[in-house]
Amino acid sequence: MESPEAKTLGVGMVGYAFMGAAHSQGWRTVGRVFDLPARPVMSAVCGRDADAVRAAADRHGWAAAETDWRSLIARDDVQLVDVCTPGDSHAEIAIAALEAGKHVLCEKPLANSVDEAEAMVEAARRAGERGQVAMVGFNYRRAPAIAQARRMVAEGRIGVLRHVRVTYLQDWIVDPEYPLVWRLRREYAGSGALGDLGSHIVDLAQYLAGERLIGVSALTETFIRERPLPAGAVAGPGGSGTGGAARGPVTVDDAALFTGRFGSGAVASFEASRFAAGRKNSLRIELNGDHGSLAFDLERLNELSFHDHTEPAADSGFRRILVTEPEHPYLEAWWPPGHALGYEHTFVHQARDMVLAVAEGTAPAPSFEDGLQVQRVLAAVEDSAERNCVYTPVPA
Repeated sequence: MESPEAKTLGVGMVGYAFMGAAHSQGWRTVGRVFDLPARPVMSAVCGRDADAVRAAADRHGWAAAETDWRSLIARDDVQLVDVCTPGDSHAEIAIAALEAGKHVLCEKPLANSVDEAEAMVEAARRAGERGQVAMVGFNYRRAPAIAQARRMVAEGRIGVLRHVRVTYLQDWIVDPEYPLVWRLRREYAGSGALGDLGSHIVDLAQYLAGERLIGVSALTETFIRERPLPAGAVAGPGGSGTGGAARGPVTVDDAALFTGRFGSGAVASFEASRFAAGRKNSLRIELNGDHGSLAFDLERLNELSFHDHTEPAADSGFRRILVTEPEHPYLEAWWPPGHALGYEHTFVHQARDMVLAVAEGTAPAPSFEDGLQVQRVLAAVEDSAERNCVYTPVPA
């Protein structure tokens, strides 16, 4: 039984839609699964619509509701601010929270521009000197199979890395009459499939490889350049909603394809599209080294495919690793071997890692610096695409 002296960590979340619901799941569950040095308390959630945010607070388990994020930051019962808003407000909210002495978890991509991300990193650096921590929410790192893959690469199981290939495909805007939601407008989202999906796969490729991209060559395309303006609420990516008679321009990419080079000389290919009919949330990554290969498919979330190229060719090949053993990352707290986890557990693990970083005063990963580096890759992709695929270095 928890002692009266047990430490708590008051969490305030800004935003309550798709990502807000996922983060709420993480905060609501993490203290019931993992033994933590501080117990997260869901103090308050914030949104602009008073009735909607109150309903979200009741549904997801938040004690209070706010309609002004500045009021949420000012609350004495909030020590950590979780930013789940569209990208255009990430910098303003995160910097204000850090300057107010709060820890910050910010959804990906970190910002809508390199300049904003640099300002966030500087605010995080100053806050770090005061003992605060700041982390960007690339939740797929927290899939046990992905964390296990990183462990295997670090152990040298695939040898010297040669190739990385990644695709992240969705289809929720294939219909040309799908409304012009905020994710299709540059002023809110920063970019389209590139920032929404591409940021995930750039982070995953660099995380698993253990090194950074130094240059890219890219092309992007917007297939549907005008869409109906929303007529009422539209529920998230792929959700229901209708458009009105008025129409507006789509100002982001629908798809982005690019190649990249790592500092070691390894090469990579990336494809991010929201126009892949039949692909709902298909993320696949494969790494090839001189000693073997590793592959992960989000639709088989609890599995890795591994080929050991040092074995005799006559009986070698890819084999399945079921990542459900207590020795695997994060799984010491969950179910017996063979009992699968799902998408929502990545947010539980993210909350765990954030609480540990706060309690121990350690630098969390991925840091705001990591988020800035991904932002620089995305900017290089856009620059290359604007110049007809010209190879573009990523600033160090």
